[in-house]
Amino acid sequence: MSEVPTLINDLALILIVASTVTLLFKKLKQPLVLGYIMAGFIVSPHMPYTMSVMDTVDIKTWADIGVMFLLFSLGLDFSFKKILKMGITPVITTLTIIFAMMTLGIVVGHAFDWKRMDCIFLGGMLAMSSTTIIYKAFTDMGLRQQKFAQPVMSVLILEDILAIVMMVMLSAIASGNNPDGGEMIGSVMKIGFFLVLWFVVGIFAVPLFLRSTRKLINNETLLIVSLGLCCLMAVVSTKVGFSSAFGAFVMGSILAETIEAAKIEKLVSPVKDLFGAVFFVSVGMLVDPKIIVEYAIPIAVLVLTILLGQSIFGTFGFLIGGQSLKSAMRCGFSMAQIGEFSFIIASLGLSLHVTGEFLYPVVVAVSVITTFLTPYMIRLSVPSYNVLERHLPKTWVRALNNITLSHPSSAPKSNWHSLIAQMARITLIYSILSVATIALMLTFFLPFIRRMMPGMHWWANGICGVLTVMFIAPFLRAIVMKKNHSEEFRALWNDSRSNRMPLLVTILVRLIIASAFVFYICNYLTRFTNALMMTIAVAVVGIMILSRGLKKQSIKMERMFVQNLRSRDIEQQVLGLKKPLYEGHLLDRDIHISEIEIPENSTWSGLCLADLRLSNRFGIHVSSILRGHRRINIPGGDDIVFPGDKLQVIGSDSQLAAAHAALAVDIEPDDPDIEKREMRLSQIIIDKHSPFVGKTLPETGLRSEFNCMVVGREEGKENLSMVGATYKMRLGDILWIVGEDEALRRLQDANRGV
Repeated sequence: MSEVPTLINDLALILIVASTVTLLFKKLKQPLVLGYIMAGFIVSPHMPYTMSVMDTVDIKTWADIGVMFLLFSLGLDFSFKKILKMGITPVITTLTIIFAMMTLGIVVGHAFDWKRMDCIFLGGMLAMSSTTIIYKAFTDMGLRQQKFAQPVMSVLILEDILAIVMMVMLSAIASGNNPDGGEMIGSVMKIGFFLVLWFVVGIFAVPLFLRSTRKLINNETLLIVSLGLCCLMAVVSTKVGFSSAFGAFVMGSILAETIEAAKIEKLVSPVKDLFGAVFFVSVGMLVDPKIIVEYAIPIAVLVLTILLGQSIFGTFGFLIGGQSLKSAMRCGFSMAQIGEFSFIIASLGLSLHVTGEFLYPVVVAVSVITTFLTPYMIRLSVPSYNVLERHLPKTWVRALNNITLSHPSSAPKSNWHSLIAQMARITLIYSILSVATIALMLTFFLPFIRRMMPGMHWWANGICGVLTVMFIAPFLRAIVMKKNHSEEFRALWNDSRSNRMPLLVTILVRLIIASAFVFYICNYLTRFTNALMMTIAVAVVGIMILSRGLKKQSIKMERMFVQNLRSRDIEQQVLGLKKPLYEGHLLDRDIHISEIEIPENSTWSGLCLADLRLSNRFGIHVSSILRGHRRINIPGGDDIVFPGDKLQVIGSDSQLAAAHAALAVDIEPDDPDIEKREMRLSQIIIDKHSPFVGKTLPETGLRSEFNCMVVGREEGKENLSMVGATYKMRLGDILWIVGEDEALRRLQDANRGV
C-alpha cells in the first residue's frame, strides 16, 4: 500500500490541532487568529513534547498562498470610491498615526541597538492595527453601532491599503544597498503608475467579461474564474517587480466594483479561511520560547509603546481629523494592538533575509499580549476621558471640542480649480494608458512583426508604428479635447477676456503632450529629422482631433468605463442595500442610521411595528425595512417583521445600543427535548370502542386536541384516499396519521377508549 505524502501528514496535523485549539478559543471568546498561532506553536519544531510538522518548505508555500488570498479578500471588501467619499479626514488621521508609530518603532529598535533594517521593519509592524481583532472586539462588546466605531473602521481600511504600499516600499528599501530619496520617489511613482493602469484597464475589461458571460457562470465557474484572475494578477505583479500579494489585492479591488463582488466574496471565503489558517499556523511555528524569554524586556517595552503610542498619537490623529476629544480618545484607545498585517510584514522581512530571526517571534508575542488587552483598552477610554476632563482647564476642553467639531468650508470650488483638476486627472490617466500601450507594442509586437517579415525591417517598423498610433489615438484625442466644452470652460471663457489666453494655453500644453507621444514613436522607429517628426506628430494629432469616428469611440469607451465603475452602486440602489443620502447630515448630529437584523429565532418575528413599539421603548425610528430584494420605505404600524429582515433605524448611540440589547434577549430558547419531537407515521383503526365513530374530522379533534394530521384513509393495499372535513368516520376505517411520538400515543389511547 502506498504511503501518504509528507504534505498530507503535515496538513492533517495542522488542521486537527488548529480545529481543536480554535474551538477552545471560541469557547473562551478569544480571536481565532490567536488560536491559529497557538496551534502553530504546538506543532512547531520548538515543542519537543508534541508531534511536529516535518516539511516546513511546503507549509511555507501554502502560507504564501494564504497571504495572497487574504489580501484578495481584503481587496474584495475595498472600494476606491468608498475611500474617495471619506474625504480628507480619515487620511489625515491615518497618516498621523502611521508616521508617529513608525517613528516610535524605529526609535525603540535603535534604543535596543538592533540593526537598521530590523528597526525599519519594526516601525512598519507597530504602525498597523488589526482590523480583524478590532472588529471582533466591537462585535463582542456591542459597540459596532456606536458612532465612534465608524471613523475607526474607516482608518483601519486606509491602514490596510497603506500597508500594501508599505510592503512594496519595504521591499524596495530591502533590495537596495542604501536607497536615496530619488529611488524612493521612483518607487512611489512606479506604484502609482501600475495602480492607475491596472485599475483603469481592469475596471474596463473585467466587468465587461463577467457581464458577457453572466448567463454561463454558476457558483463553481465563478469561483474558478475569480481565483484564476487573482493568480493571474499575482503573476503579473511579480513580473513587474511587486509582490504577489500586491497583485492579488489589486484584482480583489477591481472585482469589488462588479455586481458579482458579494457572491465572489462568499465563494472565496472558505478558500481564504483554509489557506489563511495555514498562514497563521505558520506564524506560530516560528515562535521560539527561548527567544521569547531572551527578549522579554523588549517585548514588554514594545507592548507599552503600542498601548501608550496609540492612546496618545491615535487620539491626536483623530482629534486633528475632526473628532471630539471624547470620541478621539475612544477611537485611539481602540487601536492599541497589532495583528495580521504585522505578521505579513514580518514574514516579508524574513523572506527577503533582511531582518533577524528574533524579530518574528517578538512581534507575535507583542501581538498576543496587545490582543488580550484590547477590550480593556476600549473600556478604559471613557474613564480616562473623565479624568482628563476633570484635570484639564475647562477652556482647553472647550477649545479642543470647538476646533475639532468645526467643519471645513463648504464654499464651492472655483471654476479654475475644478477645470484644472479635471484636466490634470484626464491627462494623467490617458497618458498612463498611452505609455502602457506603447511599451507593450514596442516590447512584444515589434520583435514579433520583425520575425514575421525578415529582410523588411522598415516595413515592420512602419506597421508597428501605425498600429501603435491607432491604438493610442482615442487616448490622445481625449487628452487634447476633453473638458474644452465643459460648463467651467465656457463660463471662464465668457466671464472675462483675460481668461481666454490661459485657457488656450491649457489646450496648447495638452496638444504638446499628445504630440510628444507620436514624436517618441516616430523617433524610435524611424530616422527622420526632428523637424519632420515634429511636423508629423502635430499633423497626426490634428487629424485625431478632427476625426468624428475617434470622438464617438472615445465617448463610448468613457461611458463604458463609468458604467462598469458604477455597476455595483446601481445594483445596491436597486436592491435597497445602500443607505440614504441624508445619512451624512445625521452624522453631524447626535443621531445616525444603523441596521438591526432580525434573527431567525427572535420573538420579534411575526409582530407588526405597532406591537413592537420601538419608538416608545427605545426612542428609535424605523425608516426602511429591507427584505430580500425588496425595500419598504417609511413602513407603517401594520407592517409585520419577518426573520432575516433588516430594519434601518435612526437614533443615538444609547438608543441603538438599548434596542440591540433587547433584541439579543428576546430570543426563543432552544428546545431541550428536541430529540423527542421527531415526527412519525402511524395508523389507527376505527373499531367499536373508538369514540371517533360517526364523527367528522374537525369533531374528532385530531388536529386541535392531539396535534396530529390525517394523511389519508386506506383503501386496498396501495391506495390512500383523502379525508374531507365532512367525512364521518366508519367502523373498520384505517387512518394514517402523522404526529409526534407523545401525541400519537395519546391519540392511540383515546381511540381505544382508554
